[in-house]
Amino acid sequence: MTNPKRLLTPQEVADILKVRKNTLATWRCSGRYDLPYIKVGRVVRYELESVTKFMSQQAMAHTGKAAW
Repeated sequence: MTNPKRLLTPQEVADILKVRKNTLATWRCSGRYDLPYIKVGRVVRYELESVTKFMSQQAMAHTGKAAW
C-alpha cells in the first residue's frame, strides 16, 4: 500500500464529534446521518477524510429570518 488512508476508531470519531460512541452505533444502524464507515467482521473504522467531510456538511448558517 503506497498511500493508506487514515482510519479512525469509533471512539476517536466520537471524541472528535463530541458524541458518545453509542451514538455512532445508533447512526450506523438507523442511517440517520450519512457518515460512511468501513466494517470488516466486527471491526468498524472511519476514514479521516469522511469524518472531515461530514463535519463540513453539518455547518449551518443562521439567516436571521423567522421560520414561520
